[in-house]
Amino acid sequence: MYQIPLFDLNYDEREQKAVAETIASKWISSGPKCMELEEIFQKELDTPYAYAVTNCTAALHLALFSLGIGAGDEVIVPSLTFVATVNAVRYVGAEPVFCDIESLSGLTISPDRIEELITPKTKAIMVMHFGGFACDMDRIMAIAAKHHLYVVEDACHGPLSEYHGRKLGTIGDVGCFSFFSNKNISTGEGGMVVTKHEKVGERIKLARSHGMTTMSYERAKGHSTSYDVVMPGYNYRLDDIRATLGIVQMQKLRADLETRQQIRALYEKLLGACEQVIVPFAGYTEFASNYIMPVILKDSDPARRDEVRTKLQEKGIQTSVHYPAVHRFSIYRDAKKGDLPLTEYASDCGLTLPMYAKLTEEEVTYICDSLKEILKG
Repeated sequence: MYQIPLFDLNYDEREQKAVAETIASKWISSGPKCMELEEIFQKELDTPYAYAVTNCTAALHLALFSLGIGAGDEVIVPSLTFVATVNAVRYVGAEPVFCDIESLSGLTISPDRIEELITPKTKAIMVMHFGGFACDMDRIMAIAAKHHLYVVEDACHGPLSEYHGRKLGTIGDVGCFSFFSNKNISTGEGGMVVTKHEKVGERIKLARSHGMTTMSYERAKGHSTSYDVVMPGYNYRLDDIRATLGIVQMQKLRADLETRQQIRALYEKLLGACEQVIVPFAGYTEFASNYIMPVILKDSDPARRDEVRTKLQEKGIQTSVHYPAVHRFSIYRDAKKGDLPLTEYASDCGLTLPMYAKLTEEEVTYICDSLKEILKG
């Protein structure tokens, strides 16, 4: 066991009590709790349509499917992301085109590089708000409008994060969120897909449940006695047990994120004068979820980065890497891509430090002092 883990689950007796009540209700598949969680998202994000799904991967798939992206189309994607962002493009028969990040101090997709990669086959831009920090959405949306492209936001890291007063996930055409066990909202598995477009929302709602015009809960409550199937959909429904966990997690979320803001500020203060590291997004002024705490080692390489991680492990500090560059995976080596030097350096020389609301000032100080000591050595 690590003295300081990378992540700590924000659970207590409230989740246990709520799940027990849901089980006692004897409705545990997709039903009233899923609907309640969707309503919470609609209110918190100020978005008209929100649909609970099995995971963020399903949300990404439904986003592209609902927008009509398919065979012969290209989608511009970041490579510095979890592979699910890119896999979803292949699910609909389209091809990903990999784009570099803005800089080592801003790990989000580069608008300049996006515009260079647009071809007549380009139909959409997929952005990923790294760590809950917003991409340059003004420029990206302007590029999309100029070239008549859709924008899908992978906001798996960014529930309640903001960009110019708007919640991430609500700026593009479709937004996708993750409830995986180590995310800001933790339900084990689960996700949410949101949109401002009525027809897109209708397609998402149908496609997530086999293309059926009504779901089991609606029929059980007497709202309908039959159903039609109008498209070849999927089984991407979230169940009420996980939705119940999501409801409790949403009740805790704002306070959790505000504490993370304070922890992030302490990290920046303690590492700000360290000449051997770059702290991405330092000085970021908008509200952010601070899902992870990445740092980039200067003048480094993968072997040195791994050595630093090993020495931190010896001091009881767990770290991770966010992320291995997707374009280097075997399945994507032949995919279209621009030059990706910044993505490759960030992937080779970045590491992720512990970040969760229960971290104490003493623990953050210990982490930073340990990192600086190792780098000096």
